[in-house]
Amino acid sequence: MARPLILASSSPYRRDLLEQLQIPFECASPHINEEAFLGEQPSALAGRLAREKAQALAGTFPDALIIGSDQVAECDGQALGKPGNHTRAATQLQACSGRQVNFYTGLSVLDSASGKQRTEIERFTVHFRQLSEAQINYYLEQEKPFDCAGSFKVEGLGIALFEKMEGNDFNSLIGLPLIRLVDLLRAFGLDPLTTTPQATSGGQRNNSEK
Repeated sequence: MARPLILASSSPYRRDLLEQLQIPFECASPHINEEAFLGEQPSALAGRLAREKAQALAGTFPDALIIGSDQVAECDGQALGKPGNHTRAATQLQACSGRQVNFYTGLSVLDSASGKQRTEIERFTVHFRQLSEAQINYYLEQEKPFDCAGSFKVEGLGIALFEKMEGNDFNSLIGLPLIRLVDLLRAFGLDPLTTTPQATSGGQRNNSEK
């Protein structure tokens, strides 16, 4: 019997991405403190939170492969969180207009039975167009990306905000770099290309994480 695969997240974006690999999995929300340490760099924060999210579920799933992921966006050295509302989203996009924004996605896979864990950090860079106030407000009214770091949904109209993008995996912008994840899963003996596809559960034990 195959060991359970657990996605340590209740994010619908990460769930939808993982379903592309056609491997059965379950979602469960980790409960960790996501505040940055004093002086902690965005890339280090993303990696640490990904590790801690996977570790937080080890007691609940003692014989599973657990995927943890976290994303931190950064513009001119300032971290960009989830705006939560239109006003803060507009402020974020105004600050990003005409600038380069780096997205660091931490990705960690934990074998909870052995304690073995591997963590990678995927960087993806977007270059924003010069955006007018009218363009920003129009975009926010259309998509309301208030639960997304950086205040956009690249899989929707958000693509119009950018001049160009640089990185290895477009999916990392949405929150789960699948190319790197396949590498990590194969290192733990789970290959999506040899695993018999089944209906994914996509179930969620807790919806507290956005």
